[in-house]
Formats: sequence, structure tokens, C-alpha cells
Amino acid sequence: MRTLFLNPPSFEGFDGGASSRWPASREIESYWYPVWLCYPAGMLPDSKVVDAPPHKVTISQTVAMANDFELLVLFTSTPGFDVDVRIAQMMKDSNPRMKVCFVGPPVTVEPDKALRQTAIDFIVRREFDRQIPAYARGTPLEEIPGVSFRKNGGMVHNPDGGYIENLDELPWVTRTYQRDLDFRRYNVPFLLNPFLSFYTSRGCPAMCTFCLWPQTHSGHRWRLRSAADVANECRYALDSFPGLKEIFFDDDTFNYQKARTIELAKHLKPIKFTWSCTSRVTTDYDTLKAMKEAGCRLMIVGYESGDAQILKNIKKGATLDMARRFTANCKKLGLTIHGDFIVGLPGETRESIRRTIDFAKELDCETIQVSIAHPYPGTEFYDYVQTNNLITLDSMTDDMGHQLPNISYHDLDRADLVDWVERFYGEYYFRPRAVWRVVRKAILHRDERKRLYKEAREYLALRAKRKRFVAEQKQAAAHARA
Repeated sequence: MRTLFLNPPSFEGFDGGASSRWPASREIESYWYPVWLCYPAGMLPDSKVVDAPPHKVTISQTVAMANDFELLVLFTSTPGFDVDVRIAQMMKDSNPRMKVCFVGPPVTVEPDKALRQTAIDFIVRREFDRQIPAYARGTPLEEIPGVSFRKNGGMVHNPDGGYIENLDELPWVTRTYQRDLDFRRYNVPFLLNPFLSFYTSRGCPAMCTFCLWPQTHSGHRWRLRSAADVANECRYALDSFPGLKEIFFDDDTFNYQKARTIELAKHLKPIKFTWSCTSRVTTDYDTLKAMKEAGCRLMIVGYESGDAQILKNIKKGATLDMARRFTANCKKLGLTIHGDFIVGLPGETRESIRRTIDFAKELDCETIQVSIAHPYPGTEFYDYVQTNNLITLDSMTDDMGHQLPNISYHDLDRADLVDWVERFYGEYYFRPRAVWRVVRKAILHRDERKRLYKEAREYLALRAKRKRFVAEQKQAAAHARA
């Protein structure tokens, strides 16, 4: 069966389901690679991957592809699910013979709900690398592990098949990128562009209660590619993508274990290239030093909160002192940090948000992202807000896909949470030190000026939109009290 692997069109600039850690439109237009779709696509030579958002493929253009394929595999997200179902139905109306499979966290967590949509013929829960090629080559659904489908008026949920243990058996996603994607279409503001991203491991042993992927898709069992296989794919990528400036290792946590990280660094060092990765603040100086010497430039670091109790509430497995020590070590070694923070985690108050803002300014990372806490179904955080009646019926995103709260605490309503996100960004980036970093980059790097200007316009437009949302919410609350 000729197969279309689709990361569908959605909101303008929406960095949606197919590998996005936090499905939403970012403050600044960003696109991550559809890594999960590209593994099974690499096993089917006549397949095609269409990553609609960065390639500006419209819904009508997507629907027009339906007659060219016998199987559609669509990676969905919680915010985009309803739109994705409509697109799938339009494609099925155009080609009634085409089978439709949905994959991704929402359908893993709620398979019955997904299968009530007649546009969907079957789903694959969690990892789907081997199941899709098996079905495309003729294996009946009844014989494929991890599959859910309708049969005789009911729903069948095949037993899980377990995770892939030997990741070296999987094809290199960079070969699929070269076949189907334009790598110059992918932009993440804090990475060098153009860049590529792929995984060196799957799963994450950490137990953070809010984190979507380990709890709903890749699991907590940590599985590793061999260092030699990772290094060989890096060599291939550097040879095959002219002008490539950086490789990003998009693991749940790249440097979770010291021995493995140092071994990998030894294999990457002789290649002499620039790379970045994810990191925990538990990483020690010697490991960071080995990474730096092997070409590491930047790390995405999930600090989450500057409040010690909230870190305990979310089972972060890290302390504020660890974060301070880690950050100091990175600065000593010349490693850049993009810090991630979240507003609205369990136990959040105005005081705890203030502590987090002050903590972020103390750390003074090169760049930051501030997200609104979203309780995705299937996570421990979701169970917490449901049990405590904190979740609202409001959408997770606005009409452009930007994050909106769907939780409300006793002293922090939706308007408050959005307001604090905006205050966080404003206090952080309008400091003289932070402003000078941006100005200096624009002065020293001519090729960055245009991008920085575009990013500034996008951020200021979203800032105004957030302020309007806060004002409208507060006005509505005042009318309700009157």
C-alpha cells in the first residue's frame, strides 16, 4: 500500500503533533522535524512524508493528495485533533478506498474516543515504527500488536507489543528528511539555521508529572542507540545537507547518564561539528566538559520553576541548588543555555511565580521559553487537576494555536496565568543585559538581523494579543460579579 505520512496543516505557524514537545504555536514561528513519522517512512521506499506546517501545504493541497495513496498515517495532537479528523474525512471523501490510521498521544490515551470518529479506520498506540510497515505490506490488523480498530460493531484493542529495544535496527531519519523534506524550512530561534534534529535514545527514566512523551508515547524505559550508529548518522547528515550549521539531539534527556554521554562525546569529537541537545540540571562538570570539547554549543534545560516545593510536587528530581551549580558550570565552560519555565504547575501561587521569575533572572540564560502548564490526558498532572476539580472546559489554544490556560487555581484564574507569562517575558527580556545580548548579536552577525527583526515583530504582536485577552477576561469577570 502506498503510504502518506502526514503532519497535517493546522493553525498558522502551529508546531503540532509530529514530535513537538509542547504542541502549540510558539511566541516566534518555530518548526521541529516530524521524527516519529520518518522512522516507518524509511522502511517503505514508495511512501512519502508531508510535513505541512513548515512547507506551507494547505488543507486543499493536502486533500488533493488523497488519490495518490492507499494508506494515510496522521500524527495528531490534543489541540489539533478535531481539525485533523476533519482533514482525514475530507481525504477519505476524495478517495473512499484509502485507509486512515491515527497515531500520537491523544489516540494512545483515548483509543475508544478516537475510533468513534468514522474517518479513522484504526490507530496504533504508542510507538508505531514496525506496525505501519507491517500493515502496508499486508499483515491483517488482528495480527499487529498495539493496534485498536472497529470490528463487528465493537472495538478491538490488540495487546501492546512492547518497545523497540535495539534502536540501531531503525533506519536513519535523515535519509527520509533528504528524500521528502526541505531542511531549510525548519526554524527554531535559539538553534543555528539551517539545522537537523534526531534522537540518540528513546524514553526517559525521569518521572516529571507534566511531561507528555514518556507518559503517553515513548515510555520511561531508556533505550539507547550505539554511539557508533549516532556518529555515523551525523557524518551522513553533514555530507548530505550542504550548508547545515547544527545538529540537535532531540532526546527526552540527552545526557541522562554520565558514562553514556562521555562515550558518545568521544565518538562525536573527531567529526568536528556543532551540535546541541536537551539536558537535566543534574549533569556534572566533567560530563559538560566532555560535551563541550566534542562540539556541544547549546542545551535546552527544563528548569520549570524557581520554587522548591513545586519542583517536589512535579517530581522533578532536581533542586534549585543543582540548577544554580549546573548553570554556573555551563557558563564557565562557555555552553549556552535555553531555559524552559512553566507557569501554572501544581501548587502555583503568585508568590511562587514571583520566585520563579527572580530565579530565572538570577540564572540569566541566553534565552528562555515560558509555557502555560497544560494537563494533557494520560499524564499524572492531568489526573491531579481532574481530581482537584481545577480543569476548565476552555480550549488549550486560541484561534491561532497559541497557548491558553485550561486550568484555574483558587487565586490564579486564566487571565492571571496569561498575565504572569507576559510579565515573565517582559521582566526577563527588557533588562539591559538581555537587551544588549540581542543587540550585540544583530551587530556582529549580519545574517541574523533579518531573523531577529522578524522574531521581534512576532513577539510584540503576540504580547499585544495576550494583553487584550487578559483585559477581556477581567472585564468579563467584573460583569459576572456585578
